[in-house]
Amino acid sequence: MNKQQYHIKVEVQTTYVQEQSEPENNRYVFAYTITITNTGQVSAQLLSRHWVITDANNKVQEVRGEGVVGEQPYLTPGDSFRYTSAAMLETPVGCMQGNYQMLADDGVEFNAEIPVFNLSTPHTIH
Repeated sequence: MNKQQYHIKVEVQTTYVQEQSEPENNRYVFAYTITITNTGQVSAQLLSRHWVITDANNKVQEVRGEGVVGEQPYLTPGDSFRYTSAAMLETPVGCMQGNYQMLADDGVEFNAEIPVFNLSTPHTIH
């Protein structure tokens, strides 16, 4: 399998959602915006996702499901898809990582890695 053919770039931006968070109840809500870009040579569809979410207490949540935000975007080479979702932690700091399961037009299934990214309330990590 030629890695150049099958390549998905994943970029992440995070935001602390203060108005939905309740620190006194150990509830910290973070929004994340993901941009998925097909930088490979073959069109592919995002079938499912797998997230590993870890808080500062090393509590791990695993999330698996079809598509993202109710969609299974189809990306031709050079296409991007952007969506925003959210995660809730019991601590003001945590991280997320995972992968998207992709199906290329030629029938090859491959994973698009989502690199680890931090979730933190303002002024927690300098």
